[in-house]
Amino acid sequence: MRIAVVDFGAGNLRSVAKALDRVGFQVSITSDPNDFSTSEGVVFPGQGIAGHAMENLKSRGLDVALKDYVMSGRPFFGVCLGLQLMFEKSDEENTECLGILGGGNSKFNNTMKVPHMGWNNVRMVKPHYAFEDIPDEFQFYFVHSYYAVPADGSVVVGETIYSDRFPSVVADNNLLATQFHPEKSTELGISIYKNFFLGVKEGRN
Repeated sequence: MRIAVVDFGAGNLRSVAKALDRVGFQVSITSDPNDFSTSEGVVFPGQGIAGHAMENLKSRGLDVALKDYVMSGRPFFGVCLGLQLMFEKSDEENTECLGILGGGNSKFNNTMKVPHMGWNNVRMVKPHYAFEDIPDEFQFYFVHSYYAVPADGSVVVGETIYSDRFPSVVADNNLLATQFHPEKSTELGISIYKNFFLGVKEGRN
């Protein structure tokens, strides 16, 4: 299965690519929107600032290409900032995001250290096939200062508590996104990539 990792000028692309390669996928890192047409899956990793990321996406034509790809029904996996940019807006630099999902992103309050960095539990609020082999309340690795606030709570699959309760996993048909980094979260974390892409290919979305 051919998976494209989106290069928009930020993100730990090599770590994601190595994780996908480890579970048996053919991986390409690309900033060319035309490459999506021949890809069977896309991973959108993300680190950095929402406004800068959206500028980079738009300058390369990746914003439209990503939305078109998701609408095509093929499997799409967003990571960290790649989750946040799925929504309509972010309070970070008052950024207009991709708008694939309704809602926005807010910053953690001042009662806890920001960014939220390190290991934390994910509680599954409803089942998803990508997490079938993952124990509930499993710990994953997080690095972020903002979190998603979906307009439709039905997209929330997993949640985590860090001063606020926030969605750490969202899903909508062929789209799955995690606020944590699967590629930094042990072999079980990496297995989420495999479970998801093979699951969509088998028609499980």
